[in-house]
Amino acid sequence: MCRLFALSSSPQRTRATFWLLDAPDSLREQSRRDPDGTGLGYFGPEGTPRVHKSAIAAYQDRAFAQEARQVASTTFLAHVRYASTGGLDSRNTHPFQQDGRLFAHNGVIEELDRLDARLGPDRNLVHGDTDSERFFALITRETAAHGGDVAAGIEYAARWIARNLPVYALNLIIATRDGLWALRYPDTHELHVLRRPAGGPHGDRHFDHSGAAGRMRVHSGDLATVPSVVIASERMDDSPHWRPLAPGELLHIGPDLAVNGRIALPEEPVHRLTLSDLRPQAAASQTAR
Repeated sequence: MCRLFALSSSPQRTRATFWLLDAPDSLREQSRRDPDGTGLGYFGPEGTPRVHKSAIAAYQDRAFAQEARQVASTTFLAHVRYASTGGLDSRNTHPFQQDGRLFAHNGVIEELDRLDARLGPDRNLVHGDTDSERFFALITRETAAHGGDVAAGIEYAARWIARNLPVYALNLIIATRDGLWALRYPDTHELHVLRRPAGGPHGDRHFDHSGAAGRMRVHSGDLATVPSVVIASERMDDSPHWRPLAPGELLHIGPDLAVNGRIALPEEPVHRLTLSDLRPQAAASQTAR
């Protein structure tokens, strides 16, 4: 199953180490199970999005690991891909960039010809073959149609897909230089949020989170003195303050780290897919590993 991770320390820029090669519970190890691509997105001091991604596994790409070690940003977005749609190509590897935003997705959408027809000329925003990037393009268009309101863009795009296309899951995270948005839909996969005060619950600890099954590890000494908010596919430590997003919940993390969530999609997908409905490759991509 693809893994999503996002971190915001806005408005403070912080340094974070994404363990990819050295730690036994690292993204390197996860990429051996989810081997179809790895990507890390962040924002430069001027606010420009930057992405390093590779269509091969992180344990095979030392350059990815070396760059990841040096990242500083107000927000971060990381993704490990197990392909459901599209070949092993950097164009198909998350995160994607559009209009200064970064996007990563875990799920499956089918009947992509109908989604292409819905996009019309905005299909030009899509450079690869994935359902994910097409979904992002629809969000980008709806965001522009709603005056730059990202939450509205997500809601309208996801609702159209839920009503018109076969859907297995639409879990997503969008990052800007000073904000994060996340959607869990429907209840297929989990997504969790953690509000972390400076220094954690004890007030004097650095940030060091890793998935219980060795999915991902992130370390930041800066977060001993800076508060943050984390969104992840799984609880990444034993903190009792992790909260699962409810099915259909759309979450926004603002530039002041305020966390606001609401049920944006209360209804089930009209054409909800099960694992048995999926092609073997797509079904494998959605199985926990």
